[in-house]
Amino acid sequence: MNDQLEQALDQIAEEKGISRQDLISMIEVSLAAAFRKDYGEKNQNIVVEFDPETMGTKVFDVKTVVETPTEAEEDPQRLIDVEAAQKIKKSYKVGDEIRTDITPKTGTSYGRIAAQTAKQVIIQKLREAERNLQFSDFKAKERTLQNGIVQRIEGDTILIDLGKATGVLFPSEQIRNEKYSIGQRLKVLVLHVEPATKGPKITLSRSHPDMVRKLFELEVPEIYNGSVEIKAVAREAGSRSKIAVMSTQDGIDPIGSCVGQKGSRVQTVMAELGGEKIDIIEYSDDSVKFIANALSPAKILNVQLDEGEKEAKVGVLEDQLSLAIGKAGQNVRLAARLTGWKIDINGEKIEASEPADQLASESAETLESTEPEGEEEGTTAPETSATEEANDDAGGVSESTLEAAEDPMQQMEEKGE
Repeated sequence: MNDQLEQALDQIAEEKGISRQDLISMIEVSLAAAFRKDYGEKNQNIVVEFDPETMGTKVFDVKTVVETPTEAEEDPQRLIDVEAAQKIKKSYKVGDEIRTDITPKTGTSYGRIAAQTAKQVIIQKLREAERNLQFSDFKAKERTLQNGIVQRIEGDTILIDLGKATGVLFPSEQIRNEKYSIGQRLKVLVLHVEPATKGPKITLSRSHPDMVRKLFELEVPEIYNGSVEIKAVAREAGSRSKIAVMSTQDGIDPIGSCVGQKGSRVQTVMAELGGEKIDIIEYSDDSVKFIANALSPAKILNVQLDEGEKEAKVGVLEDQLSLAIGKAGQNVRLAARLTGWKIDINGEKIEASEPADQLASESAETLESTEPEGEEEGTTAPETSATEEANDDAGGVSESTLEAAEDPMQQMEEKGE
């Protein structure tokens, strides 16, 4: 092979990530375009075979045999009817490919225009191949986290440099009140990848619930290796998220694994999300227990399920009502989203003959509720009071779970409360 050609092929293959065989195919297509310009005829389908070892070329007029002349007239460059084909060779039948060698005996000498045509064709083919590779690469990265740099800010839309391509962070996929600056590094979720004429169209997100899931997979080895599983995520980006976790191996505490020593793991995730509070609760196949866990930090008295309507009526002490509902209904709203149940919170009074502490303790033992952590959506959520806001701020799992994780004995006492 010609040394210069070999070096050029190796360099392009390395830079563009395109195989040598694909590059040779592009050269053949460009030579066919050049031949058509200087030597081709109207109804010829020019195909060139290029031998990189000898630098020689062979030119063929390639046609496919079809049954009737009417079919052949639809694309006379590529099709020929069977009757005309049998005049060339009697053994031809429908579906055969006829390759007629039309290589000039005196060789080819392309003019300036033909050479320019060949150049344009090969450049176009290279760009198409590069776009296809980019699309395939990022299509495989859908719903994964990628590191990016803020490249440009156009109004409320942010363009993120992902290395080989640029992604778009639309306002609807941004975290509420999060500020961006050119050159800022941040993690983004590849939400959708679609083919486009100028390269893949990559839609990014920082507000999608999978963003929380993937960040925990990065920070928590137990989630990455499958010993702890995230069963559900409910999120109001920029404010609060709830995640339900469960252990797939005996002896592993799913909540403790996600929180980390002194809260190091959950705090890393919160910092990446701009301080968004994260409530971590334990998943349960028992819907009653799961709903009670999801409404923490509120203490639940009872849960009545309507399987047909997928509704749950939850009873809480009146002084726990605002805490169960959460600020602006956020806690019950997130709990409903997390569990998939429509939740109706009702405040209940306790009888004078039975102390409130005793009733709450007995209800907690019946439900076997775990440590407080989150918020969700409800059916009937009364207006939030100032007391509710104070209770909600004090009850996030990012705080209560951290305390429990630091003091296991305290956590055991609270569970048995």
